[in-house]
Amino acid sequence: MQDRLNGFLDTPYGFAIFFVTLWCVISFFISFLGGWHSLSRRFKKQSEPYGETKSAGPLFYRVQMRFRANYGNIIRLTAAEDALYLSILFFFRVGHPPLRIPWNEIQFGRAKFLWLKFVVLTLGNEENIPMRISERMARKLGILERLPG
Repeated sequence: MQDRLNGFLDTPYGFAIFFVTLWCVISFFISFLGGWHSLSRRFKKQSEPYGETKSAGPLFYRVQMRFRANYGNIIRLTAAEDALYLSILFFFRVGHPPLRIPWNEIQFGRAKFLWLKFVVLTLGNEENIPMRISERMARKLGILERLPG
């Protein structure tokens, strides 16, 4: 059995199938770990952003969700009048459908780690999934104005 598996992986097609399968499994695992999967049950994107929009990402921004699941450099956030829209780059989208989270389902806060300042968005009133974004990203999206105090 081990020889057959090694022989399969030695072929270009076998390795490609193995790699794509592993990629999908890891992507689904991160979706479950970070909370994206939980959010997608209620907030799967059904419509396009409404009104004035501001976007940030995917490159050069720090974004972490639950259990430090890192989405930096692969996530795009779009703040619109009606909701916050989240989407992942195509190659990482397995298990991560685009989301639309209404503003009334988001709580806002701040966090600091050493010298770095973050804005914490708690997504979903039922799910309570934390998402830490850089202050720079929050400023670009116009989220700093929504912070209390």
